[in-house]
Amino acid sequence: MPQVDDGVTSYERVLTAEGLAGQRLPTYWAEPAGEGTFPGLVVIHEISGLNDDIRNIARRLAGEGYVAMAVDLFSGRNRAVCLARVFYGLLVRPLGNGTVAEIQAALESLRRHPKVDASRTGAIGFCMGGSYALQLACIDDEMRAASVFYAQNPRPLSALAKACPIVGSYPERDFTARAAAELEARLEQYEVQHDIQTYPGARHSFFNSQGSAYDEPAAADAWRRTMTFFEQYLRSSREIPAARE
Repeated sequence: MPQVDDGVTSYERVLTAEGLAGQRLPTYWAEPAGEGTFPGLVVIHEISGLNDDIRNIARRLAGEGYVAMAVDLFSGRNRAVCLARVFYGLLVRPLGNGTVAEIQAALESLRRHPKVDASRTGAIGFCMGGSYALQLACIDDEMRAASVFYAQNPRPLSALAKACPIVGSYPERDFTARAAAELEARLEQYEVQHDIQTYPGARHSFFNSQGSAYDEPAAADAWRRTMTFFEQYLRSSREIPAARE
């Protein structure tokens, strides 16, 4: 049953879209209440799954004027199998794995939603989800922007030559800090529009308001930068310059 709170409508929905190989994918939706069409975002959770923190992020995005669809990659499935599948897609077969194909199929469902402007869609992800948001940015030609938090880079890094504009937020005290430097260097090389920031003293999952590593100043600045970036590249109807191969 849809719930309406502070101008945001939220509800749960199970996708059975083409490209899901017969699988049912639970999702959590949050959208601006009322009429009109809006930019759409797929929200990809970290290793802890689709929890209240991710739902809150989806609602915050809706409050900013986006239709947000948070995918649940673990629900109703054997968690050990899910994790093995996720790490296979990150470490063994990046860019061509079942998980990113599943997320891309969900993104297509988002584009068909009557309140979504299909020409203005993107992704936001955290940790594992950030890594898959980066993969999606490299393989989906229709995405306009991606926001990634403490993500691992796709391999090969040359795939970033075809990426959409990327805003990335990374903690200094984390294994992904090196990935942030590599990502920024490649995006500059390929002339992909970007904003990559590493926060001094911050730790992994600094954006999770319900976690022990939550860093309020870093999280607030990362959100501000992400919203500014989305305003420029996702909400705007202007043409995005093509990356150089």
